[in-house]
Amino acid sequence: MSVSVIRRGRALIALVAAALLMTFALVAATPTPAKAAVTTGVWFTISSAHSNYTLDIKDASTAAGAELTQWQRTAGTNQQFRFVSSGGGYYRIQARHSNMVLDAWGWNAADGATIAQATDQNFTNQQWSVTEHADGSYSFINRFSGKALDLWEWSTTAGTRVSQYTYNGLNAQKWWLSEAANTGVANPIRSNGADPWIEYHDGYYYMSTTTWDSTVNMRRATTLAGLKTATDSTVWNDSGNTSRCCSHWAPEFHQIGGVWYLMYTSGNSQTNFDGQRLHVLRSTSSTPMGPYEFMGTPLPNQWNIDGTYLEVNGSLYLMWSEWVGANQSVRIAAMSNPWTVTGSQVTIATPTLSWETVGANVNEAPVVLQHGGRTFVTYSASSCTTDDYKLGLLELTGSNPVAASSWTKRSTPVFQQAAGSYGTGHNGFFTSPDGSQHWLVYHANPQTGQGCGSNRETRVQPFTFNADGTPNFGTPVPSGRVLNPPSGE
Repeated sequence: MSVSVIRRGRALIALVAAALLMTFALVAATPTPAKAAVTTGVWFTISSAHSNYTLDIKDASTAAGAELTQWQRTAGTNQQFRFVSSGGGYYRIQARHSNMVLDAWGWNAADGATIAQATDQNFTNQQWSVTEHADGSYSFINRFSGKALDLWEWSTTAGTRVSQYTYNGLNAQKWWLSEAANTGVANPIRSNGADPWIEYHDGYYYMSTTTWDSTVNMRRATTLAGLKTATDSTVWNDSGNTSRCCSHWAPEFHQIGGVWYLMYTSGNSQTNFDGQRLHVLRSTSSTPMGPYEFMGTPLPNQWNIDGTYLEVNGSLYLMWSEWVGANQSVRIAAMSNPWTVTGSQVTIATPTLSWETVGANVNEAPVVLQHGGRTFVTYSASSCTTDDYKLGLLELTGSNPVAASSWTKRSTPVFQQAAGSYGTGHNGFFTSPDGSQHWLVYHANPQTGQGCGSNRETRVQPFTFNADGTPNFGTPVPSGRVLNPPSGE
């Protein structure tokens, strides 16, 4: 049968159905349906009112251009979608497994055009209005084409394409929403993921880790579990710059005064780390993905690594790690802006306790945690070449951050190897989407004796606070154990 005959048959079905509706005095759908609201921040499965099959990204592909089809309902995240507001009553429909959105592919406005997933650019061919029908089903109208999401040729066969067609409000254009089960997250969330940093911002988790080369890479996902398969993007490349070309470590990105800054460590050699310094970038967009511009090297005349920011009492401070004699120590200095140090440099933590001196005398990777009006700083202790790399804790107990006497060190470690995780350290903190939970991100080796290399994995787990207000990180969660996702996903 020719396509033209099929389409004429399709039109005849639509006309007959419309005539029957009028015969029984039912209200026919309008050519321009009124917009309705839909719940955002919730994952749904979306099923056809005609076939009862579920919207499905073909073959669970994470590639742009993968087609939208219908399939038997499974537990797959390629059948889970959520609505992201674009304003004005329009939404992007986002696939959970890929973080991409449904797109009128190729900017094709014709009946029968392909609907596929594409990188979220918030273009009008990725925006859909929502119509709610009296029976509780929904129709979705593409803003660019004006056409409805449509089960092509009224098919009842699994694997059939879903496309767009002139709106008629019939069952091939009506869809049921069912809240999807939450799949949770299990460690590790990245292999070769040393020195991890995660922030949740504007509907996405962003993550960056050590690359070892000339680049700073970042990935993002709408779920924490989605970071496992998200694609890395290079947000900065220092190849060709002789002073900072090599050995990129420990990227951190912070929003300061509404602007994103990214600080990383790099030097002039892949094998000799004597030239390692901190460097600062500034995002020229509203997201941590950049693009970035280079701002400066805060401490250009000395070896320094693992930089982070402290904001307290309206002032900004740089914290970092540096060798002071035989001890790699945590230091602090005031800043006039996020790339310029002013005033004196002060050592606030040096390795003196037995658990800080395994393999080498090391205090490094300071990270700020502020809660309940108190300021804590975790740091990593002992050599990363050992399984005994672990977290210690400082608290700002005095009034002047640039004074060693203002800091109190806890006498015992707060997080260390257990349950098949070795060398647990170099951490960060982030909060759940609804802000109600605190999460720890850190790296660890999956086997003993693996040291400081690329075997280190990125791991996450929630944590709480003790009755006295101090953080309680617990013990490392074993690999493969499924954790409930952060609250608000």
